[in-house]
Amino acid sequence: MFDLDQFCHNLMIVIGIIMYIFGLIGCVSNIYVFTKWSFSTRNPTDPYRKVRLNNSSLYLLTTAIANLILIIYPLAVRIIVDGFGYLVTDSNEIFLCRIRYYILQTSVMISLICTCLATFDRYLITSRTVRLRHLSASRHLTKQIILFVVILTNLHSIPTAIYYNRSRVYDCTISLLIYANYYLYFVVVFLYGIFPICFLSIFGSLTYKNLRTLKRTDNNGNLIRDKQLSEMILFQCIALVFSYIPYCIQQIYFSKINLLNGPPTSFDLLFRIVTIILFYINPVTSFYIFFISIPNFRRQIKSIVLCQDHHVVNRIYPLTIVNDGG
Repeated sequence: MFDLDQFCHNLMIVIGIIMYIFGLIGCVSNIYVFTKWSFSTRNPTDPYRKVRLNNSSLYLLTTAIANLILIIYPLAVRIIVDGFGYLVTDSNEIFLCRIRYYILQTSVMISLICTCLATFDRYLITSRTVRLRHLSASRHLTKQIILFVVILTNLHSIPTAIYYNRSRVYDCTISLLIYANYYLYFVVVFLYGIFPICFLSIFGSLTYKNLRTLKRTDNNGNLIRDKQLSEMILFQCIALVFSYIPYCIQQIYFSKINLLNGPPTSFDLLFRIVTIILFYINPVTSFYIFFISIPNFRRQIKSIVLCQDHHVVNRIYPLTIVNDGG
């Protein structure tokens, strides 16, 4: 007879380990590439250095670090608990519940906020309006913004480390009802779902619209359309939708709806495992999204694989911008 529960556990083990390995490789590669892009040597004779040495790389570097942390600990614990069936007890509660959800919430928030900031920065830089382009933060201010985001998200996640405890079914649950509702509706539904998806959709579309009116010059002086970043943003939005929307639905279902229907069934477990896997799609696949959509990123990775020390042209080529006098 087919055992659906055992299938769910095996699914979490197999898919989880595959995602863990590819996620580690992808995040480490992202960190290496974005570090080179963020701290590359400035050329004072280059008239486009302010355009090419933009802040997006710093934001994406921070996102890559947060995604790496998200994969190293929370995903590993998910595989151990939901895959191998390791029960949460009083002795391991602090590691499997409090620390896990503290790291998870902090890492996800940093990743989402920095992705939104990178998208907004690209919108400002590609704008035809001079006033909007001048609103793009300096590198020093960008570092201060990132530091502020890291501190704020860590402080915001402190209640998670306090109120996440072992449940009666040897899992993790929030013990304080008020914070449980806050976590569900504000953190999960709004901060994980509604806000980043709407933000990236709006400014991703505006950036794509800006790029349609802009041209770039490659090393040979040829003019071609620069749609690399708009494609990356589009793929990122798709990944976010597939990652966080199902997870938000799952959290609402198990927190509010399923409580009225008695103990969870095997199909509930399957639904939970699938949504958990989808939740980690975005941090795991970000490297592969960049690799597919950005030729310069592929050239940088190729130089790493071939152990070449060539200076790869920056991720976004200089833009030829037609001012509208704004």
